Amino acid sequence: MTSAAELAIRIARAAFNRALADADLEAIEPILARDAILVTGTDSAVIAGRKAQMMAWKREFAAPERIIYTRTPDSVTVSPVEPIAMELGHWQGASASTGAVVASGRFSAKWRQQAERWVIEAEIFVTLA
Repeated sequence: MTSAAELAIRIARAAFNRALADADLEAIEPILARDAILVTGTDSAVIAGRKAQMMAWKREFAAPERIIYTRTPDSVTVSPVEPIAMELGHWQGASASTGAVVASGRFSAKWRQQAERWVIEAEIFVTLA
């Protein structure tokens, strides 16, 4: 049975994916914690903080050959003792112009409940194809 917290996280992930597909910076911002950390899949670059991530996404959205990233959760485990959760899943990046997948792999994400919403505190990606 899916808990309310797990459902809320899955809904937030779907909103994040829609925002990436639509190049919607305003929709991404509230899903990221202020100090969110992202470790990229290929070169392990660390993008620290919501502001830095917003700048990175702005550059991605302006790229001549834009890649649309989709993160698909395989599992979401909600802590029974703290307002946190771990999401594990797979991701892919596809060309916005052709739809061809150009990279894919696995990811993990740590979520935290802040007030009535869940936000991403950390994500780690691994490129496997």
